[in-house]
Amino acid sequence: MAKKSSVLKNERRKATVAKYATRRQELKAIIKNPATSVEDRSAAQLKLAQQPRDANPVRVTVRCVVTGRPRGNLRKFGLSRMQFRDKALAGELTGVVKASW
Repeated sequence: MAKKSSVLKNERRKATVAKYATRRQELKAIIKNPATSVEDRSAAQLKLAQQPRDANPVRVTVRCVVTGRPRGNLRKFGLSRMQFRDKALAGELTGVVKASW
């Protein structure tokens, strides 16, 4: 089980990303547009740099829904590798069948 503080910090990051998502998208569009003047582009880059670090979606960690483990996750199921194996063998995951040949 992961520390509760780490899981809560990740939830705060998700909220911050959602809060700043539209503004980040607007600034990134200004920066990427080739028709934008140099002054406007540099102003947009400065505003983007002044946003909180946690506003960047890269900083959000994919965690297991059950345990909060940050490593070895299967995104499709939202579970860590160990929880996935336990639930698959118990038959709790629809459509997952153990391979045999």
